[in-house]
Amino acid sequence: MVEFPTDVIDANHLNTTRQPRSCRYLGVLLLLWAGVIAWGALPFPAAAAAPRAAVPETSFDFGTITEDRPLTHTFVVQNNGTAPLVIEEVDPDCACTVPRYDQSIPAGGQGAITLTIKPFSVIHRFKKETRVRLNDPDQPMVYLTMTGVAQPFIEIQPSHIVRLRGASGEDIRGQVRFISHLPTPFRITEYRTNIPDKIEVTIKPEAPDKVYVLEVRPKGQQSGPFAGVIELFTNSKERPRLIVRVFGEIYLPSSGGQ
Repeated sequence: MVEFPTDVIDANHLNTTRQPRSCRYLGVLLLLWAGVIAWGALPFPAAAAAPRAAVPETSFDFGTITEDRPLTHTFVVQNNGTAPLVIEEVDPDCACTVPRYDQSIPAGGQGAITLTIKPFSVIHRFKKETRVRLNDPDQPMVYLTMTGVAQPFIEIQPSHIVRLRGASGEDIRGQVRFISHLPTPFRITEYRTNIPDKIEVTIKPEAPDKVYVLEVRPKGQQSGPFAGVIELFTNSKERPRLIVRVFGEIYLPSSGGQ
């Protein structure tokens, strides 16, 4: 048997010589870096296509207008997304507002929502709101608002209704003032009533070609309830006819001491 000198081979050195600690750390870093490079080389899934709505103007003020003409305004809707934008519903808060709109807007394109308020549907200061539902996941709802001040051609103060109530023989009267906002002279040319036996009617100009005052009084010493209308005819093509309703409740005077 061959014997090796103990000073030549040491059993503790039969294994590979241990590497310094700094070399081991370097190896780990190289492995991590290789993994990062490999991960970056993998294809990432593309983001899902989606619409993106943009409405530059969501409110519009008509200012001062006349109440008896249609009011129309168009709101622009842009699609800044990568998929078609669908207008799923346009819901006005009043049946007097009629919508018309583009149901689908392509990516990168624009469409419109047109809202029309019917004539005689607004009075004084008004506000009409319309709800718009979209398929935009980030903005599923948009509100469009239209405001203004509606001024009639002929303003009636305090109301188109006259109520006559009191005891027979008392000074009972009602007044209605007609104020013209027309650019041309305004005149009441004639009147008619279906209760001429119940009321007396007088019409006087308060401001020439601008303001008229209608006065109504019960006729005679009658008593009991009655109702009727007064039709007034004018020189205005915008308001050729005006209506005043009259309601009377005349009772007999109470006997002395009661």
